Amino acid sequence: MPQLNHTALFSIFALLLTTSLLYASLGQAHPMSAWKWMDIVGEGGTAAMAALWALLIVSSRPGGRVTMLLAGGLVTIMLGAWADCLDEFFAIPSTQYWDNWLEALMPVGMLIVTIGLYYWRQEQVVLNEHMQKRERLFRDHRSFDRITQLADASYLYRQIRMQQENHLGDEGMLVLLDLDNFHQVNREYGQREGDRLLQAVSHLLLLNLRPQDLVCRYAGDRFAILLPDMEEIQARWTAAHLQQAIATLAHHTRDGKHRINLSARTACARADEDPEQLLAKMNARLEAPSQAAMHATPAVS
Repeated sequence: MPQLNHTALFSIFALLLTTSLLYASLGQAHPMSAWKWMDIVGEGGTAAMAALWALLIVSSRPGGRVTMLLAGGLVTIMLGAWADCLDEFFAIPSTQYWDNWLEALMPVGMLIVTIGLYYWRQEQVVLNEHMQKRERLFRDHRSFDRITQLADASYLYRQIRMQQENHLGDEGMLVLLDLDNFHQVNREYGQREGDRLLQAVSHLLLLNLRPQDLVCRYAGDRFAILLPDMEEIQARWTAAHLQQAIATLAHHTRDGKHRINLSARTACARADEDPEQLLAKMNARLEAPSQAAMHATPAVS
């Protein structure tokens, strides 16, 4: 169960109390015989539920535009409904219009919530695409990498062979991506920090690829990406895009004191031969620049 956001709770209580005192000080109390209980229950219940939903949202979601719109819209609805409810207890002089403005907050709040739902839907589309990519990892109940939850090398081999059998010469492209100087991260910050970095990179790769693409942790800090039905020019552009995404990744250590700036190298080839031989050749192409940079250290700020 999410932990209650006490700041939001206090703010909502303060708004309700301030509105109540405003009506009590500027209005004239209705006799109890004039109270309309159905209206009180309906309008007061709407205010209470809107307040509860707003609390649940700010207590359950990370901060951001969607959270602010949904919670803000619900609080606006709450104030409008609460003003309607207070009208049953206090009569406001007809020469004053501020109470009408308060009651008009309900449709405004509904509009704000609608805008929030629109952006929430866009957010969910991205998350659903990410989950669909993750689902591929478990659909066949196969083994997966414990740290990144990505496919392993054996599954990659099977997928390449399957594409070669099914596409009759149109096998797609394979990209091999290697993180530069990753061993220095483990050496300086420990294996747990290195594992966090691998997880961050795996998420980044998934979010920057098509749903039909397959990302595997090939070995260590090396990832393999199978790109079905893709031409070489587009595959090389994709590889460059992934390198750029990794270079701009703002990965901070768990204690927040350091930012590790990454870079990566890629090799690209058509997946049209035996996968083990193909990957051996691609590994050899990556090893040459890796040996030259063996003693370099990742930039840390």
